[in-house]
Amino acid sequence: MSANYKYATVLEAIKQLRDAGFMVDFNISGNALTVNDAAYDCADFEITEVYRYEGDSNPDEESTVYGIESKDGVKGILVTSYGMYIEDASDDLLQKLSLK
Repeated sequence: MSANYKYATVLEAIKQLRDAGFMVDFNISGNALTVNDAAYDCADFEITEVYRYEGDSNPDEESTVYGIESKDGVKGILVTSYGMYIEDASDDLLQKLSLK
């Protein structure tokens, strides 16, 4: 997985992912991504798209948009911002979300 930078803004990346069928919004909860009542641990999903954005003057404005597909066919989006969710995410999940 590598970061893509092909959209000008986070909102544009989200729109394009929605157009490609990524319809749900994932959240981080411990060692899992959650949506509604479902939870997907690290083995249950793959990151298929990544868009990373950095603020022009402030690294605190960094955000990453992930296109994620679960093994049971759910396609969704996870958006993280610098420092966001760090206290809630497990080491395993942070490792899977890290950009290589």
